[in-house]
Amino acid sequence: MAGNGEGPAIGIDLGDAAKNQVSMNPINTVFDAKRLMGKKFKDDRVQSDMKHWPFKVLSGSADKPMTVVNYKAEEREFSAEEISSMVLIKMKEIAEAYLGKSIKNAVVTVPAYFSDSQRQATKDAGAIAGLNVLRIINEPTAAAIAYGLDKKASSTGEKNVLIFDLGGGTFDVSLLTIEDGIFEVKATAGDTHLGGEDFDNRMRTLSSTAQTTIEIDSLFEGIDFYSSITRARFEELNMDLFRKCMEPVEKCMRDAKMDKNSVHDVVLVGGSTRIPKVQQLLQDFFYGKELCKSINPDEAVVYGAAVQAAILTGEVFEGERARTKDNNLLGKFELSGILPAPRGVPQINVCFDIDANGILNVSAEDKVGGQTNKITITNDKGRLSKDEIEKMVQEAEKYKAEDEEHKKKVEAENALENYAYNMRNTINDDKVGSKLPADDKKKVEDAIDETVKWLDVNQLAEAEEFEDKQKELERVCNPIIAKMYQGSGGVTDMGGMSGGMDADGPATGGSGAGPKIEVD
Repeated sequence: MAGNGEGPAIGIDLGDAAKNQVSMNPINTVFDAKRLMGKKFKDDRVQSDMKHWPFKVLSGSADKPMTVVNYKAEEREFSAEEISSMVLIKMKEIAEAYLGKSIKNAVVTVPAYFSDSQRQATKDAGAIAGLNVLRIINEPTAAAIAYGLDKKASSTGEKNVLIFDLGGGTFDVSLLTIEDGIFEVKATAGDTHLGGEDFDNRMRTLSSTAQTTIEIDSLFEGIDFYSSITRARFEELNMDLFRKCMEPVEKCMRDAKMDKNSVHDVVLVGGSTRIPKVQQLLQDFFYGKELCKSINPDEAVVYGAAVQAAILTGEVFEGERARTKDNNLLGKFELSGILPAPRGVPQINVCFDIDANGILNVSAEDKVGGQTNKITITNDKGRLSKDEIEKMVQEAEKYKAEDEEHKKKVEAENALENYAYNMRNTINDDKVGSKLPADDKKKVEDAIDETVKWLDVNQLAEAEEFEDKQKELERVCNPIIAKMYQGSGGVTDMGGMSGGMDADGPATGGSGAGPKIEVD
């Protein structure tokens, strides 16, 4: 996500649009928001990440990390939930455009190793985006669903499947048993702080080539940076991280008490699994076993999430340390009235129930006395309150109209710029330019030059001003071009000029072959 510009910034770019301008606008471009979900500002990993991020992160209410972005002509602070909600809104709009109807409900995936607070923060992001989050699904389990459907026709009997999910910022490994459409999670391991971001995105092309170049525009004081790196050097730089990826695999196998030879398929999920060295280490771990690449690593999780819900696991004290004091306390309750007896004699039934969103319900019953008690781990501490979520929803709605105005302005600016440059290309084409009288050609060239200069000094003009300026340019160009075509007796290729030709000349308002800028 990026505030598109400094000073009077009046819009937000998402996805590729944000990524493409990061080198020119680093302090205003936010990434890795997933690593801030449900975290405290004082968290050691947040503090460590801040040393590498170009954007500013401050401590907000209840020690919530807030990213600082120049937005709507002012410096604004956004929580990770708000940033994530912008992505969800964008995906909602894409889905609505494809389906042709509005969408209210959603299934959202999270890393299997997300804590309760991170899952709650994810639900909050959905609420801010105006979505009813029906379920939260573990990403490797969702990928297993996609795998299960892909192999359904050819699969018979029980299969043990290891999902190796290495994405941009998080890493999950899950071992599942699949039989007759039933998915049972045997073990899960991972690292919510390991992924492609740590391998450096600029070197991802080494997944398919032996050498690549690194180019960074205006790295320092307007100076561009250019270098090259070989795959061998890339692997050497990241070998400690690659080997770190194998540790959760080993842990997953130990926890499931399963032998490597018992794993039928190892499924690759996440863009970072395209890195050859990662594949080689994983294949070597499983004694040279061929890795399953039949499903799209970028789409497997979302495909599985769209199909059905997943099996979720959790604890009251979450964590894996041997002593409770070293783990994260989610909540506590007291079971009183137990009959006196030597230590270890009373028998207590404790039931852990996970709902479809990964929210934990714990109940306990004394088998002799019949006393019962229960607790629901909602993790309100540190969460956004209903009032805070409602405020963010209202702000998102408030800025929606302004964003639409900004989009209209940019489209009008693009239309004018495309028309001017396409017209310049047209008259410079030998097929067209040679047929224009010298006076007419100069008249068009002067009008185009004046328009381009006007564009350079009127970046903040309103949509109507860009539209008026295009009409002004059209009044000069259209009659001249139309007269030329009428004199030549037909219509020929105009070198990619926007629109088509009718009896009065070139059609207007098209985007042409110029650059397309999308703003959300």
